[in-house]
Amino acid sequence: MNLNALVEAWTCEEQQPFTGWDFSHLDGRMIEEQAPWSYSSRARELMRQSSSVIDLGTGGGERLLALRNDWPEKVVVTEDYAPNFRLATERLSPLGVRLVDVRLADDGPMPFAEGEFDLVLNRHSGFNAGQVARVLAPGGIFLTQQIHGQWAYDLLAAFDAKPPWPEASLEKYVPCLEAAGLTIVNTQEWSGRLSFTDVGAIVYYLKAVAWLVPGFSVKTHQEHLLALQRQLDDGEELAFVAKKYLIEASKGLRG
Repeated sequence: MNLNALVEAWTCEEQQPFTGWDFSHLDGRMIEEQAPWSYSSRARELMRQSSSVIDLGTGGGERLLALRNDWPEKVVVTEDYAPNFRLATERLSPLGVRLVDVRLADDGPMPFAEGEFDLVLNRHSGFNAGQVARVLAPGGIFLTQQIHGQWAYDLLAAFDAKPPWPEASLEKYVPCLEAAGLTIVNTQEWSGRLSFTDVGAIVYYLKAVAWLVPGFSVKTHQEHLLALQRQLDDGEELAFVAKKYLIEASKGLRG
């Protein structure tokens, strides 16, 4: 494929729509090895033991909807990105879910009562440990899966970028949760591979996750994309480091 054809194909990927937190456009083209745990399975188990749950940073509500059969009676979600908030509202409000627009990592209090929730869920979103502890009921559980701060650092380096939150790790957040009065029940950390079958898939990914390479576009980063294309043409994989961690914490012992 000549240069003009490559740039045209990449520009087409750049212009593809992205809504919620849905990467189905890259099915079969972005392959992420799986961590040894299942966040969704554990969330299902915990919801079946709870009467109330809040999902922090629900995105477009995709993940929560996949757990629909195990929802407790009271379900609340937060989301602070306006397009996702609108999408989540369309999907979840008809099901009786309360949606709240709130920035999770701010120092200010979340607009919920002390001890309001049996379960706090958080998948790949920011959180304030003190606020999580405050809104948990006695015996309540906080379950979070997070992207490690060193996620795909080698992919970012290919674009002369650095991880935006390199310190995000168990070592940072476990002490924060303990200082907030929570007891750590389980922690796990995993490192694997994130691979792409073509450079166009990387273009779509970086446009969707815009904070990884600030200002990314095909036009401004064409030489970086061409270097990856040469790597692929030489028979090398487009494979990078994937890292995640899981924390489960309790507010005292669940009865």
